Amino acid sequence: MQHVLRVFTPADTESVVALWEACGLVRPWNDPRRDIARKLSVQPELFLVAEDTDDRAHSVVGAGMAGFDGHRGWVNYLAVRPDLQGSGLGRAFMIEFERLLTALGCPKLNLQVRAGNEQVIGFYESLGYTDDHTVSLGKRLIPDA
Repeated sequence: MQHVLRVFTPADTESVVALWEACGLVRPWNDPRRDIARKLSVQPELFLVAEDTDDRAHSVVGAGMAGFDGHRGWVNYLAVRPDLQGSGLGRAFMIEFERLLTALGCPKLNLQVRAGNEQVIGFYESLGYTDDHTVSLGKRLIPDA
């Protein structure tokens, strides 16, 4: 199976939402369509999808968002279709995000993984990411639901 990483287009929306749902990334308090619209307003070139080029429909099989605020880079909503997890596609996304963020002058990349998701933590550790021994706090400013 051949995959190509490319920038997200609005036509990818429903495929990406379905992928995120299949990967368990969607939560009731986050409207994924609103999150997509928000990302398209800030650094849309850092919203990537992977498509299956062997498939006539060029199905979306992976997606992820990155951003750089001038201090730190972030990766959010990185998902690979469950049957392709372990194929190297997630690694390809992270290599590309690191390349793009480095080109922007980003000195450090952060990401968050839900507590208890040991498989995903192991994936990022295999790429050289380490626990920063920080606590992530959040406050919703604009409710989605």
